[in-house]
Amino acid sequence: MRKPLQLVICILIPVLVGAVSGYFTAESIPTWYAGLQKPSFNPPNYLFGPVWTTLYIIMGISCYRIISRPPVDRRLMVIYAVQLALNFLWSFIFFYFQALDWALVEILLLWGSILTMIILFYKTDKWAGLMNIPYLLWVSFATVLNYSLWVLN
Repeated sequence: MRKPLQLVICILIPVLVGAVSGYFTAESIPTWYAGLQKPSFNPPNYLFGPVWTTLYIIMGISCYRIISRPPVDRRLMVIYAVQLALNFLWSFIFFYFQALDWALVEILLLWGSILTMIILFYKTDKWAGLMNIPYLLWVSFATVLNYSLWVLN
């Protein structure tokens, strides 16, 4: 019973982090964000929720794989927590504070923390690292999008 509960908790943590940041920043989407000039490659708003939910689930599963391999290296949990905190903060900087420039700086830090997490996770559990590559790719796209929005606005 302990393993399934650990898996559920590992998945719930990033999903809840995403849900909380989304809750507090959602009102900016139909107002401020809708009024921004957007690049031609800007995806439709309905795409972001399912993509982020999937990525949060993957993050949780990869975390579970790491904590399932005792002894757990605390450095791995620190980088996991750092990237999750940066992920959480980006939404506030971008949507709540509407600071496209600072959001760009912050997302670059997020990108670096994700890459570090992938490398460190890979050394402990190959699949725990590799399964976060879609997350890195999505944040890479989000970085280009953030930059484009900053330039256009």
